[in-house]
Amino acid sequence: MIKQDNTRPRAKNSPLHPCLWMQAGVVKKKDRKNYYDCTTCKYDAGMLKMTALGKHPSWQDAMRKRDGRDRTCRHAMTARTGHRTCPMNYNCNHCDFDQIFEDTLSPAMSLDSGKISKIKGFKLDQSGAFHSGHTWARIEQGGIIRIGMDDFTFKMLGKPDGFDLPLSGKELNQSEVGWGIRQGDNFADIQSPVNGIITMVNHEIRKFPNLPGQDPYKDGWLFTVHNSDLKEALKALMESEESQTWLNREITSLEQMIENITGPSSTDGGYLKADIYGNLPTLGWRNLTQKFLGT
Repeated sequence: MIKQDNTRPRAKNSPLHPCLWMQAGVVKKKDRKNYYDCTTCKYDAGMLKMTALGKHPSWQDAMRKRDGRDRTCRHAMTARTGHRTCPMNYNCNHCDFDQIFEDTLSPAMSLDSGKISKIKGFKLDQSGAFHSGHTWARIEQGGIIRIGMDDFTFKMLGKPDGFDLPLSGKELNQSEVGWGIRQGDNFADIQSPVNGIITMVNHEIRKFPNLPGQDPYKDGWLFTVHNSDLKEALKALMESEESQTWLNREITSLEQMIENITGPSSTDGGYLKADIYGNLPTLGWRNLTQKFLGT
């Protein structure tokens, strides 16, 4: 068996998601800590106070000093849309695009996943934060937390026949069972990656249960949830390099399980085929779900 869009290249060791104050050049180095939800960001509030005292310019004023072609729209600076030059001199309250984006475009565009990396054939969304039970959470426009399951789960277990999804309004608790997936006579409980109240369920999943397997990080999302403390919600999850290291370990563990049954040559130098359990049921559904999903 075998997309952040910046107009300037990222310097070595600079933040992957630089704060607006850094992008404008007001500060030398500052990663975003509140997922670009500036209205609830303590750092942003502190910087605004310093601006009011005349200690430094606002990020908008710093951007206004640039050449017109380099005045990037704030929605492009936060990777919510493709490159766009600001036409309103950063007076967003008077910008028709800003209002249309907030009211109409943003909810649809927020479905987009970020940069997808591949580790031994398994996809990993670099804009998401991952739970050890192979679920993900992603902060999106307006402080929405979108939740789904990762590519590893579906390649390991194969196409699901259906999901047991809770209704809107249900409370999810981090690392506790939040929903389940079914495949024939097999069933697996799934741990929630975050705490929160479900605000929307992806009803397309009921009609097309393999949608998460085909597109786990975009159209195959499961829920959106509300949590008033975004930073705390994702605090215990894995991002960026940590999630890549973790997934690589999980793949290695799965390869070792396969080798114990089929011999070392079965995984040597190649990628594992999708539907691993279906191709090798002697791995055991319960063994796989206990080890990798934690249930």
